[in-house]
Amino acid sequence: MLLINKPLAWLGQRLARFLSKQTHVHGVAPETPLGLLRATLRPGDVLLVEGHSRISSAIKYLTQSTWSHAALYVGDHLAQAGGDPRHCFIEADIVDGVRSIGLEQFAGYHTRICRPVGLDEAAARKLTGYAIQRLGARYDLRNVFDLARFLFPTPPLPASLRRRALAFGSGDPTRAICSTLIAQAFQSIRYPVLPTLLRHDVSTPTCPGCVDELLRVRHYSLFAPRDFDVSPYFEIVKPSLASGFDYQKLRWDEIAATHPHPEGEKP
Repeated sequence: MLLINKPLAWLGQRLARFLSKQTHVHGVAPETPLGLLRATLRPGDVLLVEGHSRISSAIKYLTQSTWSHAALYVGDHLAQAGGDPRHCFIEADIVDGVRSIGLEQFAGYHTRICRPVGLDEAAARKLTGYAIQRLGARYDLRNVFDLARFLFPTPPLPASLRRRALAFGSGDPTRAICSTLIAQAFQSIRYPVLPTLLRHDVSTPTCPGCVDELLRVRHYSLFAPRDFDVSPYFEIVKPSLASGFDYQKLRWDEIAATHPHPEGEKP
């Protein structure tokens, strides 16, 4: 069995490095200034990233979303736990596995902050502590093989199968992909991301039509980065607004306003 696993592991690593290569992506979304991010982020925030790698293209296609990667902001909790004081995020990287990184890793990227609401200090530390304890865990290479199939070429999968295609991994909780790691961290404190809602009829003569609602935890392998964006339990925080936005202080190019299509440009 060992002789079989070694070649597969070698192939998986080579494939992971190929998929992680950056590609040119034309987009209109502006990058998020690092200074604004630094001033806005709080421990427990989930940072979504619009990646430019080959694997990012597969994830964005399968989830029909802008977001291809997610990282958990742990702030100085990492340094207090004995980690690298220059780092403030925990993420699952396709090549390096679960690792800590600094804010500068996201320079030049379009990002979004998704903030859990109502966490006290103890809950936030338990959340970040779970992710910190996972440092060094391996990336699920079965997921790498699965995602690679959707690039050669990208198949026209029906929407009902796209999420299932992201859950083909090994299911081994000691391995992780970016959204799986973060979903597990939030499940460790019983904070909802996108749980299944169960409704039970509890009608009585005094309460006709009454229902009892319960949340059921979804398996961590079924989560994608976009789920933190669409979740009703996370607040979307935009650094440009959180820093005190005043549209009246904006400076406009008056020439462009009177001539919206410069010579040589088509509308």
